[in-house]
Amino acid sequence: MALFHRREAPPADALAALPKGERVLSWASAESGAVVLATSRGLWWPDVESPRLIGWEHVDKAVWREGRLTVTQADVVDDMLLVDRAPQSVELSVPRDLPATVRKRVESNVVRSELLPVGGGLARFVARRIPGRDGVVWWVRLEGGLVDTEQVRAQIDAERVALQAQWTEAQT
Repeated sequence: MALFHRREAPPADALAALPKGERVLSWASAESGAVVLATSRGLWWPDVESPRLIGWEHVDKAVWREGRLTVTQADVVDDMLLVDRAPQSVELSVPRDLPATVRKRVESNVVRSELLPVGGGLARFVARRIPGRDGVVWWVRLEGGLVDTEQVRAQIDAERVALQAQWTEAQT
């Protein structure tokens, strides 16, 4: 029995496409022949023309079910509001430990989540880590049909400032 087990490396062309210094944490082979890479910065997702990076801070939801990895990416509007894109899926022929790595990274990226009343509705305030940056950033998702208005944004901004101050104080 071998003392050290050497993991299988991703295909050379997938590694060559990564920016210099980016570290691969896990990878999987897709049924389509594409490769999905989890790196220190995010998830390199197979796209029509070439793989694209979904930063860990933008992965809102990831589901592994019946050989298929489905990811919901969130865009950030005005450095404040999270808005989900349509979920995207890829069937993995050889998943390796990619699903577990994605789950761990997404869970560790969210450091706090608060559901608070705002403007007659609810808003989810989420503190997330951004790889390569210190501290956290607070973004907000409008819940239950809450409409984006100037009044709602003003209340959200006030809550974000208060939550950031609480977070900073708790860290010192």
